[in-house]
Amino acid sequence: MENSRDVETSRRRFLQAGTSVAGALTSSLKAAQTTSNRRPNIIMFLGEGQRADALSLAGNSILQTPNHDRIGREGVYFRNAFVTNALCAPARAVTMTGLYSHTTGALGNKNHPIPKSMPVFTDLLRDAGYEIALCGKAHIGNGLTDRYWDYYFGFNAPATDYYRPKFIEGRQGQYEAVKEHRGYCDDVMTDHALSWLKQPREKPFCLLVWFQAPHAPFYRARRHLDLYNGVPIPKPATFDDDLKGYPGKPRAFADADNKIGTIVMGNDDPRCVEELVKDYYAGLVDVDENMGRFLDYLAQSRQLDDTAVMQTSDHGFFLGEWRMYDKRLMHEPSIRVPMMLRYPKLFKAGTVVDQMVLNLDIAPTLLELAGVPIPAGTQGRSMVKLAKGSDPSWRKDWLYEYFEYPGSQNVRPHRGVRTERYKLIHYTLPPEEFELYDLNNDPGETNNLYGMPGHADLTRSLSERIVELRRETGEAV
Repeated sequence: MENSRDVETSRRRFLQAGTSVAGALTSSLKAAQTTSNRRPNIIMFLGEGQRADALSLAGNSILQTPNHDRIGREGVYFRNAFVTNALCAPARAVTMTGLYSHTTGALGNKNHPIPKSMPVFTDLLRDAGYEIALCGKAHIGNGLTDRYWDYYFGFNAPATDYYRPKFIEGRQGQYEAVKEHRGYCDDVMTDHALSWLKQPREKPFCLLVWFQAPHAPFYRARRHLDLYNGVPIPKPATFDDDLKGYPGKPRAFADADNKIGTIVMGNDDPRCVEELVKDYYAGLVDVDENMGRFLDYLAQSRQLDDTAVMQTSDHGFFLGEWRMYDKRLMHEPSIRVPMMLRYPKLFKAGTVVDQMVLNLDIAPTLLELAGVPIPAGTQGRSMVKLAKGSDPSWRKDWLYEYFEYPGSQNVRPHRGVRTERYKLIHYTLPPEEFELYDLNNDPGETNNLYGMPGHADLTRSLSERIVELRRETGEAV
């Protein structure tokens, strides 16, 4: 695993390459003065482990998500959205900064605060005249309570009790003691977020709504306890592949502990595919209903079309592929996420984008929408031009990285490159192992081409591209 010296080198390179934070904030204030009448409100819905096909908009025939779908149908639907590190805390740090995990230093789910020297996009928005709030699951280092929030109603853990959730509430940068509440976790969070949203204000707002469901232990809201009774759940095509052995999969993949029917985190690990999928979908139904409450309020208060509404997730999730659940690995169910953006003053309804976008791109996108300069050194790119029609210079490939080992789920460190057609995964600890896929011909990643005749040149070029991408993003190589 990469050590702290490599991370510190990446941080220094970021700071040397970028302009000063103070300069960026000064520019932000100037931008606010000239665009004060045009700046949108912003709401960002962040799902918890919502995979890209966990949407009725994406063709899911079991799960119905009408409020998610509304954002996509009335705005821009990015059909190929990914995360650069499929783990909660690192992914959230990427989202807030537009920087890779090897730059932020948030490599795992332990306490890795974002360095104060690195701007998060909400701080830049606040200095440009926005009111900012975070409600829900923070799960970044210290829960982002080291930053100023006009309103904060959050918790900093993988999950809180679903029925007696504990939240920290704060206003104007001052935080109260942790308090227990009664009610389903995301319902309680939505109540408080809407209460803040309904307060009179003269400034535009940026509200982060970060849901807990459907995180393990996958408890449902009372109203959904009988949801999906009698509904058949199809078994993934690769579910029984573990019984056949892994002739094409490396041991790093086969030996990971994130398997259905394996107790790793505790007695709340899923016991079968049907249990996992139904509880997972029921959690997303609650999320969709609460999203609808926000959209309904904005419509009723005539603010909806003045608000840029983004929906995405911190990572994807295995639902029984290769008998797996959880995330972490660089396979499609784990790294693909939904991504939608509604803002009718700028984006045409029904727009579909097929280029590969990343959670790295969220911060620069929201900053551009607000008319706030994007800090130099940001490693993501604004999606605004792409969403408006086209961007011929858009990326053709990108770097994935995973660091947390040893630790929960026993997933070995790895990195890789994904192009529009190919994927190469490199498990970096000895004995080094690899997976290579042609995603056009093998979207299910069942035929590992690494070491197979006729693929040496492709393997070499993709390996070289990993090194180039690491250098381009300031990682010590």
